[in-house]
Amino acid sequence: MNRILLLLLLAAPAALIARATGGSPVLVFIVSAVGLIPLADLIGEATEELAAYTGPRLGGLLNATLGNAAELIITIFAINAGLLDLVKASITGSILGNLLLVLGLALLAGGLRNGTQFFDRRQAGLNATLLILAVVALAIPSLFDVAIAELPDSELLFSEGVAIILIVVYVLTLVYGFTAKAFDNVVTREAAPEHAARWSLQFSIIVLIAATVGTAIVSETLVGAVEPVTVQLGLSEFFLGIIIIPLVGNVAEHLAAVTVALKNKMELSLAIALGSSIQVALLVAPLLVFISLLMGQRLLLVFTSFELIALFGASVIAAFIAQDGESNWLEGAMLLAVYLIIGLAFFFLPGTAVSVH
Repeated sequence: MNRILLLLLLAAPAALIARATGGSPVLVFIVSAVGLIPLADLIGEATEELAAYTGPRLGGLLNATLGNAAELIITIFAINAGLLDLVKASITGSILGNLLLVLGLALLAGGLRNGTQFFDRRQAGLNATLLILAVVALAIPSLFDVAIAELPDSELLFSEGVAIILIVVYVLTLVYGFTAKAFDNVVTREAAPEHAARWSLQFSIIVLIAATVGTAIVSETLVGAVEPVTVQLGLSEFFLGIIIIPLVGNVAEHLAAVTVALKNKMELSLAIALGSSIQVALLVAPLLVFISLLMGQRLLLVFTSFELIALFGASVIAAFIAQDGESNWLEGAMLLAVYLIIGLAFFFLPGTAVSVH
C-alpha cells in the first residue's frame, strides 16, 4: 500500500468519529467513501499475498472470490437497510464502470504511452461472449416481469431460478479456467505474474480479516448516511448506486487495470476489467438475491429499462473492442465519452422515474 492510500486510511476512523459526534450526513458519507478505498485495497493486497502461499490455481480462486468483496459488503448493508434500488443500481454501476470507465482509462493511458496494443483475440472473445450472456440473463427477468407479476410469488421464484443458473455458470467458468489454459486469465485472474510473498502467511490472514471487518463497519456508516444525503444534495439513490458506490468499492482494482495497461500488458488489463464485470453479473448479483431473503427482504433481478439499455450498450461496445485483438487510445476515449454521457443521464433522471415497483 502506497503512502497516499495509507493516508486515506485515516478517513475510516474519522468517519466513525463524525457519525458518533452527530456530524453532517454529507460529511459522514464523503469520509466513509474515502475510508473504504484503502480498505478495499488492503483486501486485494492480502488476497494476493495469500495467493503466493496457496499456489496459482487456488490463488486464482481466491482472487476471483474476493475480487468484489468490498462492494459486496456495502450492498449487504444496503439490503439490510431496505435500500434495494441502491443495491440494484450498484450492480449496474459496477458492470458499467468496469466496461466503460476502467477499460476506457486503460485503453487511453496504454495507447498514449505504447501506441497500438495487442492481446489474444480468442481469450478476449470468450470473455466478451460470457459478458453478453450474463447481461442477457440479467435482462430476461426484467423483460418478463410485467407478464408474470400478477402470479403469486412468481417474481421471486423466477429471480431465484435465474440466480441459481448464473451461479452454476460462474462455477463452470472456474472449472473451465482450471482445465483450459486459454481461459485461465479471464475469470481466475491468473494472468498476473507470480510474485514472492512480501508478508508472512499469518500477517496476510490478519490483514485480510482486519480489512474485511473494517470495511463492514465503515460500510454500515456509509449506508446509514445515504438517505439524508439524497435529501440534502437532491441526488437519487439510483445515481449514488450507479456512480459512487462502484467507484468506492472497486477503485483499487481500477487502478490496477490502468497500471498494467501502461506497462503494455493489455491482455491482463482486459482480464481485470471484463473479469470483474463478469463476476458481478454471474456471482455477486445472484448471491444478493439469496442474501436478501435471509434479511427479510426481496431483491428481484428486475432492472429498469434505463439500466438495461446502458448494460446492453456497454457490453456490445466492449465485445466489438475485444474482437480484433488490438486497441488504441481513441477507443479508450470513446468508452469514456459513453460513460460520461450515461453518468449525466442518470444524474438528471428523477428518482421517481427509476422505480420498478
